[in-house]
Amino acid sequence: MISHPSRHCTVELQALPSRIGQVRRILSAQLRYWHMDPLIDRAVLGVTELLTNVHRHARSDKTCTVEIELLLDRLMVSVHDHDPRLPVVADLQDTEPLATCGRGLAMVAAVSESWGVRPDGESGKVVWFTLPTPGSAKPAATRPSRRAVADKSALRFAEVSVDSHRPEHAPARSAVAG
Repeated sequence: MISHPSRHCTVELQALPSRIGQVRRILSAQLRYWHMDPLIDRAVLGVTELLTNVHRHARSDKTCTVEIELLLDRLMVSVHDHDPRLPVVADLQDTEPLATCGRGLAMVAAVSESWGVRPDGESGKVVWFTLPTPGSAKPAATRPSRRAVADKSALRFAEVSVDSHRPEHAPARSAVAG
């Protein structure tokens, strides 16, 4: 007997602007279903930035997979694409104040608990971020300050965190057709 619904959702899509809006709606609905409403705004912002990067920067193939997984104390959101080039976080000091692009990964860093990139097979990568679930937040004394997170975001994305293996998790899976 399954005591709770699946805590995993996968959406495959072409990273086009119209599809990014659909993924935001799917992500919001899934988080409401899991009763994780407080995470919606930050999760939607993060996935929008990651999908926009695939749309703007991935070479040849804009096909990607968005995966969301609710673990015990955090939500993990990842975007798998077929371009092996690692993303780079812009140095906010070098960005024009009114620029309309170039800040996406820094925003992901600012709103997430952790984030990074890992190679995915022969040709591709996974860019991911985590958010703490409500009630699982660490005490304020052990959490990094907002300033520390902002300072980290100026580094090359690959230097901040590279995850060489995927964490183990429950085998139950569900898929949402994209």
